[in-house]
Amino acid sequence: MIRSAMTLATVGLLAACATASMTTQPQAVARLGADPVLAGGSYDSGGGITVAVDLRERDGRTMVCGVWAESVHQSILTKHKTKGVLDTGSVALGGETILRGLRFLAEVPPMAGYGGQQAHCAVTQRPWQPGDDARRAQVHIPRQVVHVEDDEYGGTFAVWFKPTGPGAGGI
Repeated sequence: MIRSAMTLATVGLLAACATASMTTQPQAVARLGADPVLAGGSYDSGGGITVAVDLRERDGRTMVCGVWAESVHQSILTKHKTKGVLDTGSVALGGETILRGLRFLAEVPPMAGYGGQQAHCAVTQRPWQPGDDARRAQVHIPRQVVHVEDDEYGGTFAVWFKPTGPGAGGI
């Protein structure tokens, strides 16, 4: 009974996060700079995600541009889970969250460096401030369960995403 409740709660939380973040849509396209901020994580079943973001000024506001990549080789249990994980992500600047939900980012193949990649961008409500061009964004993707199933012995098996840093691998 408790396992079923945990499974239901996890699915409900992921669905709520997905719905809440769907409002962030790409509003522009731009190439990432030479040294974008890299973040991401790995699944405890193997494989992972890398996110690369840059900040820009657009019409006096802060714009977040970025891409994401997923490992080529990973467990079938984590295939097609990346967008749900991205939905829970956020971007902060100077400790202030300026954007929630990273599903709008452009998907690219895993690579050694993400500088110069064609990125999707979203304009935030935060005003661009003097010195922002020298500041680095912080990307946060929380630890989370991405797959849960009951086994035939009455136990529960869960696959976790852990924010360990860039996890998609490179070529």
